[in-house]
Amino acid sequence: MYSAKIEGKPTTFGTSGLLYRSNKLMYDRTTRSIWSQLLGEPVIGTLADSGIKLDFFPVNLTTWQEWREQHPDTTVLSRNTGVYPSEVYEPETAPSSFYFEYRNSPRTMFPIWQRDDSLDTKDYVLIVRAGGVSKAYSLQALQTERVVNDQVGGVNVVLVSGSVSTLGAAVYERGDEVFAPPPGYIVSDPNGPPPQELRDSAGGVWRVREHGLVSAGEPSQVLSRVPSHEAYWFGWYAFHPDTELYTGQ
Repeated sequence: MYSAKIEGKPTTFGTSGLLYRSNKLMYDRTTRSIWSQLLGEPVIGTLADSGIKLDFFPVNLTTWQEWREQHPDTTVLSRNTGVYPSEVYEPETAPSSFYFEYRNSPRTMFPIWQRDDSLDTKDYVLIVRAGGVSKAYSLQALQTERVVNDQVGGVNVVLVSGSVSTLGAAVYERGDEVFAPPPGYIVSDPNGPPPQELRDSAGGVWRVREHGLVSAGEPSQVLSRVPSHEAYWFGWYAFHPDTELYTGQ
């Protein structure tokens, strides 16, 4: 999720219909420059090579049921968009949905110009960027471990996996803390819910919230959320072959 502002001025974006290294190229409707979806920067047009990059935000990949249970006042984008008929917006698991066959095939639609076989081509990865370094985390590894303390580009982070049905995870700054799931939490339960609380090395309780980790003992103490990307491994690697890779402890 990117900010739709270019140098502080709001605009809107559209799909160009073009791909570069199998990744979407979008365009802004102010300058009609072409932007890379994975890089968040203009690559063709008047803004190319300008050094401009879009700000991006933390997002959650979850189910509507799980989200609504915790956030009952949330509004939702209607399927009656006026762009396509509502029945077109099928769940990704439905065989009639767009790109169902592509998502469920191990092959890519176009050749891959450079690749890395450390993971399967279409394995999902979560990307953290900090200190000029990119690090990819296998979502399968995150779901197995649920809570991962790590360092990226000199920044200490903790990754908290979502439920097994969502293939999502959230990243937080952790300062000098080392976090673990709460006592009694069964990490090995594949159908278990994501942890709602964490424990630091001193036994302190931290609540997992959308904007950050909040100390139960001192609510003004918050460890901020870190924006991240989720992508196919082959797609990210095509743009960032120097990415570090975390596959599990």
